[in-house]
Amino acid sequence: MFVALIKPLARLHPRAWDFIQLTRMDKPIGIYLLLWPTLWALWMASGGVPSVKNLVIFVLGTVLMRMAGCVINDFADRKLDGHVERTKARPLATGRITVREAWIAFFTLLGLSFLLVLCTNEQTIWLSFGGAAVAALYPFMKRYTYYPQVVLGAAFSWGIPMAFTAANGTLPAVAWLLFFANVLWTVAYDTYYAMTDREDDLKMGMKSTAILFGDADRAINLTLQGLMLLLLILAGNKLGMHLTYYLGLAVAAGCFAWQFHSTRDREPMKCFKAFLHNHWAGLAIFLGTVLDFALR
Repeated sequence: MFVALIKPLARLHPRAWDFIQLTRMDKPIGIYLLLWPTLWALWMASGGVPSVKNLVIFVLGTVLMRMAGCVINDFADRKLDGHVERTKARPLATGRITVREAWIAFFTLLGLSFLLVLCTNEQTIWLSFGGAAVAALYPFMKRYTYYPQVVLGAAFSWGIPMAFTAANGTLPAVAWLLFFANVLWTVAYDTYYAMTDREDDLKMGMKSTAILFGDADRAINLTLQGLMLLLLILAGNKLGMHLTYYLGLAVAAGCFAWQFHSTRDREPMKCFKAFLHNHWAGLAIFLGTVLDFALR
């Protein structure tokens, strides 16, 4: 559905589809995985009634920052993507988009995101600088550490404290419970993603948690997801959440169990499908949160 909405944009200019692919707007899974936890936080920080202003800022900001993150990621990997079957057709790898054009796109998206943040408050504006720095740093980490997924987790969780400061100007303990829960979740699902490319990464000397975890990858992923749910239970207790919220967590637990089972042979495409499947877990938690507040 999302792809169907953006396809008409490709007709605006002969090269439009190149930039759609560069920013990964044709593959919205990253938007969903970034958006759901940000919305969990926004709903909880606002007592279930987020302002329209904050909702627009964080939804648009999530889309723009994910687009910017994809551009800097493809810049960092432009000399590697051509050697990986799954990524060899990316615009920077093939030369359809130049490095200069990629930098222009990156800073334009970053600038638009910052204009949105300027509509919030001082605490949120200061926090945004940290988020931008972590997002720009992540793509280069797999050259230096086996934990690039942890850096991605921080980048994908940065909207959580920003949502709390934008909503009420404070950073309570529950904000950090959500933050670290999302870091754990991100490490787990991005390890499934990295399992897809593990053989190629090994050949090129790249690092990832999928390589670090080895044969314990699935068990560690499930453990991380379990710890994530535990932190969300603690957050729910602090906020006085009710049955609907915990039902959302139960659905997410079912998603995680399916991912563990479906990847038992570690076939790359099944690992990729397990990564994609996390969208449903995030959506279930979001719907549980929204309904919980709505039914009070």
